[in-house]
Amino acid sequence: MSTYAIGDLQGCYEALQQLLQRIEFDPARDRIWLVGDLVNRGADSLAVLRWARAMGDSVTVVLGNHDLHLLAVAEGFVKPHRSDTLGGILTAPDRDALLTWLRHRPLAYAAEGYFMVHAGLLPQWTTAQALDLAGEVETRLRAPNYRGFLAHLYGNHPDRWEESLHGIDRLRLITNAMTRLRFCSPDGVMEFKTKGSPEQPPPGCVPWFQVPGRASIGSPIVFGHWSALGLRVETDCMALDTGCLWGGQLSALRLDDRRVFQVACAGLAGVTRWQ
Repeated sequence: MSTYAIGDLQGCYEALQQLLQRIEFDPARDRIWLVGDLVNRGADSLAVLRWARAMGDSVTVVLGNHDLHLLAVAEGFVKPHRSDTLGGILTAPDRDALLTWLRHRPLAYAAEGYFMVHAGLLPQWTTAQALDLAGEVETRLRAPNYRGFLAHLYGNHPDRWEESLHGIDRLRLITNAMTRLRFCSPDGVMEFKTKGSPEQPPPGCVPWFQVPGRASIGSPIVFGHWSALGLRVETDCMALDTGCLWGGQLSALRLDDRRVFQVACAGLAGVTRWQ
């Protein structure tokens, strides 16, 4: 039995199937971790969702910002972006079952000595604390009044963690950190505009995983979200978004021995990277 963590899919179903063949995935024996952003911008988000749901306990998913965007669009709280490719899901006969399944996925996950999140963690959070905070969001998303959360999901504030935060402000901050974070200040103020290279940070900021003394140092964290960062496999930092959507590669990390497997991706013609 092996566990493989796979980077952002964003609807790239064909590349996913090629990668599963490359690693000789056997759902009766192996496990797949998906780091979020299963859907959007790619050619076949519907097929990705159907496959992940059908795999049952063989596949573990954490929510990414595009997955949450799908849920908000489906409820009518935001309009689709021009570059969205969510129509196939929204008009599918099994739409409701797929969206309900997606809404019940975790925001963060920990097992086998690893912690998985889509984007990152604020420097004040240990992985144990982050799991508890993720649970607050998960409870709300799975509750009968989940629409109230989705209706107020969008926004960049508050942009720094305070334990005293409550209500939607607290839930929005937790969600933004775990699904959108790239850069922050050393004291954890999040910056959401910059999406490019980690070597060109916005003034006063660094990549979240390079904050000196962050509380999660020493806990191996698997994440995606940042295609400009590319593949990074370090002691406690494993970045797996290698830009499949943009014509890069789709990457799988075997957690047992940290061996990397990749397949080339066709990408989308005429689409600007980091859009």
